[in-house]
Amino acid sequence: MASKVVYKKKAVSHVSTDYRSLHSKHVVKRQQAVGYLRKSTCNSVSQVKAQATEAMAEPAYTVPEFRQRSTEEVEEYQRVSTHVGKGLAAIQEELHRMRMATKAQVDNLAIKREVQERMSRKVDLYEEGNKLPDFLVALRPHTVWEKTPVKLYCTVHGHPRPIVSWFKDGVPVNPLNAPGKYKIESKYGVHGLIISRSAVSDTAEYSAVASNPFGTATSKATVTVKRPAGGAGESCQLGLVPRLTQMHPSKLEVTLLERFSVSFGVEGGSISLACSMVVVPDLPNLPPLAHWYRDDHLMKAGPLAEMTVGGGLARLNLPRLAKDDEGLYTLRIYTKEGTTEHSAYLFVQDAVPSVAGAPGAPMSVKVFDINMDFALVSWKPPNTTNEAAVSGYFVDRCEAGSDHWVQCNDTPVKVCKYPVTGLTLGQAVHFRVRAVNSAGISRPSRRSQKVTAADPAESERLQVVNIRGHYDILIRDDDLEGVPSTPGQVVATRNTKSSVFVQWEASKVPNNLLGYYIDARPAGSKLWQPCNHKPFRHTRFVVHGLVPGETYVFRVQAVNLFGLSEESQESSPIAVEPALGRGVEYASPSAPFGITLLSCNGSSMTLAWKSPKHCGGSHVNAYYVDRRNADKLQWKEVNVSAIKERVYTVEGLTEGNFYEFKVQAGNMAGVGVPSEASKPMKCEAWTMAEPGPAFDLSFSEVRSDSLVILWKAPVYTGASAVTGYLVEMAKKGSSDFTAVNQDAVSHRYLQVGGLEAGETYVFRVRSVNADGVGKASQVSEPILAKALPGTQEIVCGVDEQTGDIFLSLEACEISETSQFVWSKNYKGIGDCPRLSASADGRTSRLTFTSPDKDDLGRYSVVVTDTDGVSASHTLTEDALNTMLELSHAIRNPIVPLKHGLNYEILEKGHVRFWLQATKLSAAASYRFIVNDKEVTSGEGQKISHDAKTGVIQMTVEHFTRANEGTYTVQIHDGKAKNQTSLVLVGDVFKAALTEAEFQRKEHLRKLGPHFSEYLYFTVAEDCTVLLACKVANVKKETKFTWYKEDEEIVLETAPNAMSGSVALPIPQFSRKDQGVYKATLSDDKGKDTSLFEVSGQVFDDIINAIAKIAGTSASELVLQCTPEGIRLQCYMTYYTEEMKTVWKHRDSKIASSEKMRIGGTAEMAWMQICDPSDKEKGQYTIEISDGVNVYARSFDLSGQAYTDAYEEYLRLKAAAFAEKNRGRVVGGLPDVVTIMEHKSLSLTCTVWGEPTPEVTWFKNEQEVASCEHTKVTFEGGKFASLVITQVTSDDSGKYSINVRNKYGGEFVEITVSVYRHGEPIPEPKLGQPKTAAPAASKTSTPVPPSKTPTPTPPKSQTPSMKSPTPSMKSPTPSMKSPTPSMKSPTPSMKSPTPASTPVPKSPTPGPKSPTPTRSVKSPTPTSRFLKSPTPK
Repeated sequence: MASKVVYKKKAVSHVSTDYRSLHSKHVVKRQQAVGYLRKSTCNSVSQVKAQATEAMAEPAYTVPEFRQRSTEEVEEYQRVSTHVGKGLAAIQEELHRMRMATKAQVDNLAIKREVQERMSRKVDLYEEGNKLPDFLVALRPHTVWEKTPVKLYCTVHGHPRPIVSWFKDGVPVNPLNAPGKYKIESKYGVHGLIISRSAVSDTAEYSAVASNPFGTATSKATVTVKRPAGGAGESCQLGLVPRLTQMHPSKLEVTLLERFSVSFGVEGGSISLACSMVVVPDLPNLPPLAHWYRDDHLMKAGPLAEMTVGGGLARLNLPRLAKDDEGLYTLRIYTKEGTTEHSAYLFVQDAVPSVAGAPGAPMSVKVFDINMDFALVSWKPPNTTNEAAVSGYFVDRCEAGSDHWVQCNDTPVKVCKYPVTGLTLGQAVHFRVRAVNSAGISRPSRRSQKVTAADPAESERLQVVNIRGHYDILIRDDDLEGVPSTPGQVVATRNTKSSVFVQWEASKVPNNLLGYYIDARPAGSKLWQPCNHKPFRHTRFVVHGLVPGETYVFRVQAVNLFGLSEESQESSPIAVEPALGRGVEYASPSAPFGITLLSCNGSSMTLAWKSPKHCGGSHVNAYYVDRRNADKLQWKEVNVSAIKERVYTVEGLTEGNFYEFKVQAGNMAGVGVPSEASKPMKCEAWTMAEPGPAFDLSFSEVRSDSLVILWKAPVYTGASAVTGYLVEMAKKGSSDFTAVNQDAVSHRYLQVGGLEAGETYVFRVRSVNADGVGKASQVSEPILAKALPGTQEIVCGVDEQTGDIFLSLEACEISETSQFVWSKNYKGIGDCPRLSASADGRTSRLTFTSPDKDDLGRYSVVVTDTDGVSASHTLTEDALNTMLELSHAIRNPIVPLKHGLNYEILEKGHVRFWLQATKLSAAASYRFIVNDKEVTSGEGQKISHDAKTGVIQMTVEHFTRANEGTYTVQIHDGKAKNQTSLVLVGDVFKAALTEAEFQRKEHLRKLGPHFSEYLYFTVAEDCTVLLACKVANVKKETKFTWYKEDEEIVLETAPNAMSGSVALPIPQFSRKDQGVYKATLSDDKGKDTSLFEVSGQVFDDIINAIAKIAGTSASELVLQCTPEGIRLQCYMTYYTEEMKTVWKHRDSKIASSEKMRIGGTAEMAWMQICDPSDKEKGQYTIEISDGVNVYARSFDLSGQAYTDAYEEYLRLKAAAFAEKNRGRVVGGLPDVVTIMEHKSLSLTCTVWGEPTPEVTWFKNEQEVASCEHTKVTFEGGKFASLVITQVTSDDSGKYSINVRNKYGGEFVEITVSVYRHGEPIPEPKLGQPKTAAPAASKTSTPVPPSKTPTPTPPKSQTPSMKSPTPSMKSPTPSMKSPTPSMKSPTPSMKSPTPASTPVPKSPTPGPKSPTPTRSVKSPTPTSRFLKSPTPK
């Protein structure tokens, strides 16, 4: 059965071929009948086929050869036909049976397919009915700089469609609470949260919660906002600093201006490719990120490719051209919107050969299979046109770093691959190749990259072939095949006025094809010229640099490692002209494709198809449809008249039959080849309730991550109207379609985002009505997610000349037949009176005639006959309003002003009225109008202007009350005009007049000595406050005086005004220094005064400045124990209580109290804890504030520190208590007593101590016992006396009293001098008696200390106590009462000076006493001093 089927297939094929031959006649007749669109003879069809463009890559529709047979061939054909005719009936009958069987099989397959589709649809609907939310694309974390936007996106899937809510740290995000801060988007299942101008406070965890009736799902991500170093604060997370690498160039907006075009270079020369551009912002240290590509391979900068970018220019310099540099060069620049790029081809011509007729240099020298002692070198052969064929190649090598080349092979090698032996392990070498023919040797190729001999890496892919028995050559298995086969038919098509588009059929036997060489020659010439000098991989090539109007012929050769193939057949001659030359079309269009069924009612079928890929040089303006029964061979015309649209209803069909269709397209050149026959379609009425398929899927605005898909509404709508559409997509080669939009869209277009750059996708569309989802459309053509090189977007602007608002697009590519088709919301605008479209070269403009809110929407433009050039732009209300304002300004021109009319007060009290225009021409005119009267330049006022700067001014020299009013300036500059006014009345005028008078007075003041800078304050490093000023125009006679509160301040050093600056120092500044300070300057030229009030805010500022220095210099807290408690001290340059100082205990502020005392001196601040306890443990801090910063010093009073301090406090407290209660003499005893013999001497003093002290008297360090001559008494525990009756010279000496109790005591000495009657009173000497002097009384009274200068005694341990007696070092001058009185038991002596107050020494001191100081502490009491002696 199988063999039978095979036989029948062969028979069918034979009959079908014969049928097509017969049908060709019918086609030609039909073309002749319908007019010039289908007028085409066999010769014309052949001519059209020879001149086909890119469309001829489709299977060619050729005229059968029998139509050109000779008479003998026709007779032979008829004879054979007679014998074949007998079996023809049987063959046709068998053929009919097979077609019926095929029809039944097709019906069964269609039924099975429909059942499977419905079952799968049912499963899909069931699965979609209760699907939980699921994040297909989760949120990702972001780390950004402050004030940059943050965009969080996620993709959620589920049914019913989930609702997404956004949260920040668990708190819902509500855009209404912070207008302009947040923006929430939801498009096509992609949900987004956009944070504009992020701040550090936006650092948080953000979450998207998707929910539907069946559950919820959550996706979380962290956003970290950083603040640059040196900002106002720290970043929210220290140590995490975002890196500023490669992010910044992509934030620039780059627009290419002048671009490099197709270029031609010569081998060995140099060439530069450059593009100028506009960069916004243009930062000198941040050029755009630009990449150069050659044949889609990224280039790297080096000696052979110098790349620079900056200064508005991107340049690639090729200093030493070689044929390896030939190719398509692309400049790709990364911008804020993605990338912008431009491409052009670079041709590199062979250099002049060293020997005439020698071949060109080989190229692309590469090294493979590097081993320890050999390497395999390969290269590409040069193109040969008129030169002799290449007979072989020489391979040279040189060591890296050397220019000494060594030939590797003695005889030329014919294959473009050669194993170089004799290498040394680790040796680094370069290689080059020279071609040889009968005329000589070519120039050497460019040397290879440096390679190093190493261990073998690819030996398993090689085999050994013995050549001539000398050595083995390593060659790959797939290289042993020979040159490729000859390329097929070559077709040349018009392209531009200097280029031709050439295409050919690929070699059927490629044999590791390297590419093709294309040659050209003028018609009538035998000299071929190479079009490319580097093998070209594809089968289509644009030949540039041709002579306009010249006719050329082309041929193609294939090339591989073994050399060049035979030349192809020559193309038909073609003149170099634009594709639409002289108004005659040059080629017919290619075949339509994608025939699909849109509707069927049982007697008719509505079809649709896709446009030809290539129009052939003019627009397609006609389509012709043919049909046939699937079980028959004969095709029938469906339409005689041309069809303009790509939808057609075929009538007169039989229900239940299967039909096939094909379509032909026509243009001004004729009818093109027919499409392939469609699949058999059953004519069966559609009765389903769902709508039919959408059709005519097309794409627009294809970018690397998005595109817009468009379609047409289904012809069959089903039981109800179509309400929306669902779009599905899949990657090319996959049948797993995914939904693009969850909710049906009502319009017939959809922007699809989230595509992968460089990936290819297919799409299909389903229509939706009230009854469900209809059939899927035919799958679209594969579309590559990649923007065309140099793709531009629509620009919205205003014409600077006319003020028209327009949308403009500059196409990145265009052909002679291209048209710009504009649409609004993807509906053609037609002849809308509100819009007008125009085109100029590559640029099209859509102009709005009367723009208003009705013109808002999305506008798009498609450039026909290109590879998908298109773009769109959404016109918003804000943008329209902005452009309407600009349009009005252009149509009603004004002189633009940088600054309106203003005024300023000059020195001498002059007033200048001025304004500044952006630009003024030399012909500009203006008028000044004051209070409705024009004023001109004259006495008292001067008017002038500067056209370069645009400044117009009027200066009033005498500004008085008469100048109050309204000032206006009117400007005329060509058609533009403007007017600006200034109202100078009321308070504004008074302020100006006051300022003018002040400036006039200032001018007069500065004629004499004056203050160039009035009084101000500064604080020196030692916290001395300086009131400083600067003076000018002074001389030696100028007097400078300081005052405070109008009282003159006299300084030790008089101020020096000639120095130019004077300062008044105020040391240890405090509140007492407040007041009004005044400085005056005066001489014969005049007088000037400066006042400075130190109070209020000024006083606070000075204190803050002092606090800043004090706080900076503050030492760490120092612990000091006292009898009263524990003191913490902070030393600083200067301290005053006016400073803002705060003491804290455990972060709580301390107020001064009996428990916590706060104070300070000029050198330190202290805080004392009186009677400390465990509650006072902890951290203590002093904070000094200068109004801006706070300076803190701390001390941890806890642990061992507290223990040690507390013990020291207890010790000092006990010592102070003992000092306070010890025995002491509190008053009454003199230092020296001089008494006359036979008088009575009474030494009486008051003592104190707790408990009551013991008192002991001594004479010359011997205890004095109470007797009749010397009586010792101690009364009331308070008064101690020593009375000597009838003193004699023996009583002279050193007396002392020792007062003591258990806490200690005091030892006081008195020197007694006895002199005889009549002797002069001796000079008082310590430790020696004085000469007696006559006395008026019996009892001597000591000299009052108030009349005797008394030096300070040693300090007492108790500061509050006064010293009871003067020091022994103090001599006693002559007394008023030389004779002591015996009745005076107690000398009335008190020291007027406290112990802590220094007293100057006596001017006549006596010799020092060898005894200790009079008032000293007594040593620890012994048994000798336990009791006070009892007077006898």
